[in-house]
Amino acid sequence: MSLRLYDTATRSVRDFVPREAGKVGVYLCGLTLQGPPHIGHLRSGVNYDVLRRWLTRSGYAVRFVRNLTDIDDKILVKSIERGEPFWAIAYANEVRLAADYRALNVLPPTYEPRATGHIPEMHELIRELIDRGHAYPAADGSGDVYFDVASDPAYGALSGQSPDAMQSADDAPDRAKRDPRDFALWKGVKPDEPADAYWPSPWGRGRPGWHIECSAMCRRYLGDEFDIHGGGLDLIFPHHENEIAQSRAAGLGFARYWVHHGLLSLAGVKMGKSVGNALGLEYVAELGVRPVEFRYYIVAAHYRSLIDYTEESLRESAVAYRRIEGFVRRAAERIGPGGLGDLPKGFVDAMDDDLNTSAALAVLHDVLRDGNTALGEGDDAALRSALTAVRAMLGILGVDPLDPVWVGEDQASDLRGVADALVALALEQRTQARARKDWAAADAVRDQLNQAGIVVEDTPHGPRWTIGEGN
Repeated sequence: MSLRLYDTATRSVRDFVPREAGKVGVYLCGLTLQGPPHIGHLRSGVNYDVLRRWLTRSGYAVRFVRNLTDIDDKILVKSIERGEPFWAIAYANEVRLAADYRALNVLPPTYEPRATGHIPEMHELIRELIDRGHAYPAADGSGDVYFDVASDPAYGALSGQSPDAMQSADDAPDRAKRDPRDFALWKGVKPDEPADAYWPSPWGRGRPGWHIECSAMCRRYLGDEFDIHGGGLDLIFPHHENEIAQSRAAGLGFARYWVHHGLLSLAGVKMGKSVGNALGLEYVAELGVRPVEFRYYIVAAHYRSLIDYTEESLRESAVAYRRIEGFVRRAAERIGPGGLGDLPKGFVDAMDDDLNTSAALAVLHDVLRDGNTALGEGDDAALRSALTAVRAMLGILGVDPLDPVWVGEDQASDLRGVADALVALALEQRTQARARKDWAAADAVRDQLNQAGIVVEDTPHGPRWTIGEGN
């Protein structure tokens, strides 16, 4: 294997050399579970799923760890706003995320640890940092523990920033910090936060800071040093900068390669619930775009590129995938599905070149063109060669139409069409009831839809429905 990866730490494309022959350890920073996943979050899962598939196809045994942050400032804010337990909010969003990943054919990780399940490991790491002189308990009795940024001469190297130009860390007040840039490893109990969001510790009741979670879980599942640490570009600072600082300060080799994927924006603005532009996978379904087509949309772009989402670009990508799918199904009807053939050299070279899926798809389209020619000329030998090669390439990208995971999707699409028509009929009855001021009848229709798992939202442009949890 001659895989080359762009390493954020060195800002260069480096030959990938695993720490241990034949084995690769990968850690991906997963979702903070304060809200349901949006399609920007899902890009992360798809991109690193392709990396994992390529490592596996190249002969490596891959241990893939993707964590879940289920205790965090943002989750606690939601808990207070809604009057719900923080763990209930986190778990509900975890279930949604798992369903979306399954829908997109993202392979389950080897391990998917939750932060709340690893408090002892965090305590151990914090104690080591204090003993080494890289962390200190707050002197004001708050129970906070901070990492001493000034004790790390390499701090800022990952993000390329000078510590002198950095602003205060905003994850805790400056009241007891030696330096405003110091970040929280442990946060003491606070009277205005949920009473069940704390654990006993050597420094008093409290909860972990965001950054210590990942360092502790990396160590637990991948050891003191591992191969690849991944995440979005928005995590480089402060999250990954702080991870590498505290892990190296504890004497850990930690990640040997840092791989970051580009973001998904809407009209040039990063997608996120805080800015009100988060679109979920259910929104994609409402456009008539299947999960396999959305996955193709993601993998068609290089993982480090920015995707500026538009409905037009998504629909165009879906049409492009349907052309590929059409060839595969027509060819399979003629000569049978066959197996997965050898990968063309151009495809292998493109994937080895920093997972260049855009170039890899160009190779696929060349083979597809030859396959369509063979299909038209009745050349079954050439058709079989093209079909098995196309399916092998699509399999690496997770979008082979004949993969069992996608079987039945057409039927599901037909059923969704029937459901759309039935819901539309019910909503029309509700609209008519509202027009004649029969509020009881209108409410009855809405309640019946809700019991069936259909959530109706009245908007200035008319009623909008989504599949929700119902009552």
